[in-house]
Order: sequence, then structure tokens, then C-alpha cells
Amino acid sequence: MDWIVSDELGLTVGHLVGWGAATAMIVGGVAPYVPQYRQIRKTQDAEGFSLYVCLTLLIANTLRILFWFGKRYEIPLLIQSIVMNATMFAMIHLCVNVKKKNQIIRSRERIFTGAIFMLYILLCCVNGSAQPDETAQWLGQRSGIVGGEKPHRFYDMDRKYFWAWTDFQSYVDCMLVFSVLGAAITYLLIEFSPFVELVGFLAVFTEAMLGAPQIAKNLTNKSTEGMSLSMVIMWTCGDLFKTAYFVIREAPTQFWVCGSLQVLLDIVILVQVWLYRHNTAAARRLRRGD
Repeated sequence: MDWIVSDELGLTVGHLVGWGAATAMIVGGVAPYVPQYRQIRKTQDAEGFSLYVCLTLLIANTLRILFWFGKRYEIPLLIQSIVMNATMFAMIHLCVNVKKKNQIIRSRERIFTGAIFMLYILLCCVNGSAQPDETAQWLGQRSGIVGGEKPHRFYDMDRKYFWAWTDFQSYVDCMLVFSVLGAAITYLLIEFSPFVELVGFLAVFTEAMLGAPQIAKNLTNKSTEGMSLSMVIMWTCGDLFKTAYFVIREAPTQFWVCGSLQVLLDIVILVQVWLYRHNTAAARRLRRGD
């Protein structure tokens, strides 16, 4: 039985614990990125942090938001997804600006023009009177490119340029296209239960694979230099808490199963920290000029 804290307000210890857990869910998901953000801003070096971490979370949380419309779950989890998306865009904005500042030789611009490309197709289909040359010129003006060297675009179909764009707006446009397409498909299939369950599974499974891009980055570098250890420790603590929260609150099965996978990947990254500790220390000494 809950102890009554206030008869007038009807508050119980259970209520306070529930509110505290909900607040921890919302804030706790964002907290691990604070030390990583501060480290990148302080060192002006974003090479050790994988932007695919941001992509993973943006996709996962966008899918989770869409899943809410098909199968209601707790509001704190929905708010957490919205806050997390805003945080990931803040991380991307910082990384893009830092990489631009560190660019010694100006390289060819890399942009996402998926939204412009879709608009081009729409114009060609709807407005049969539009001339290809006029339409192409208009699209060039809309994308901010008039003359000069032709940039790498998303539809150049070169995988190495995907999610490696040189302007922040490209990342926003990409997620906008993904969100609009996802919302349209969800709207059409909202009554189809297997589809809704699939969206829920993809949301939590994608989030569970959050650590995979960072693991790959560490393997490539043979070092964890540039990655915040505090971030990974907070990831692990947060994922343990989150998985326990899913089990206790009887969230859909997809949530706690994939939460357990996420904890496992966190542990793998911590193992990498230990394995690459000598390489990381050497890289730090080199950066300091020792």
C-alpha cells in the first residue's frame, strides 16, 4: 500500500516515484550527449564521434512517434522521442560546423537534394508545359547552386556521400523527406495491425543498434579518441534503467527485448575502450603535441 503524502492533493509515494521515473526517462535519454557535445565544442574535433549515431536515433525516434499513432504507449516515451530528435539535430549542427572550420583545403560540396529532386519529378508530372532547361535552372536556384562546381548530390547514388553532407540543412531535408513518407504510409496502413507492430519493432530495433556505428568507428580508428567515455557510461546506465522501466511498466515486448540488445552493445563499446586504451592515449599525446 502506498503511503499518503497529502490527503488534499491525493499524492502518494507511488505517484511521486512514477513522476520521477517519467522525468528520468525524458531527461536521461538526452543527458549522455551533453559530455560528448561539450568535448567536441572544447576540442573542435568531431572525428571521433560517428554521425551515424545521430541518424540511428533520428530514424528510431521518428518511427517511435509514428508507432504512437497506431498503438498508444506512455506519454513520457513519446516526449522523450521528440526531445531526442531535437538533441540529435543539435549534435549534427555542431559537428558540421566544426568539420567546416577544420577544413584546410576546400573540397567539393556534398548536399542532399532529395526534396528538390522529388519536387522536380512532381513538376514534370503535373506541369507538362514546363521546359526541362527552365525547370533545372529553377531547381538550381532553389538549392542555392547557380554556376560554379557541381556538388555531390544524394541522387548521385554514391554511398560514401550519404549522411556525410557539408551543410546542416541537408540533414534536416533528409529527415523531413523520411518523416513525410513514413507519415503517409502509416496513415494509409494505420488499421493494419501487423504493419503497426512492424513499425514498433523497427523503431526499437533501430535504437537498439545505436552503438553499432560507434563500434564500427572505433574499429576503423583502432582507438576511441574523440569519443566521450562519460557518454558511453551514461548510455549503459540509461539503457539498464530504461530496460527495467519497460519491464516494470509492461511496455510492448519489442521495447524491453531491444533494450537488452542495446545494453549488450554498450558493453562492447566499453570493452573497446579497454582494448584500445594504449592507442587512445598515444592519439591524445599526438594531438597535444607531446
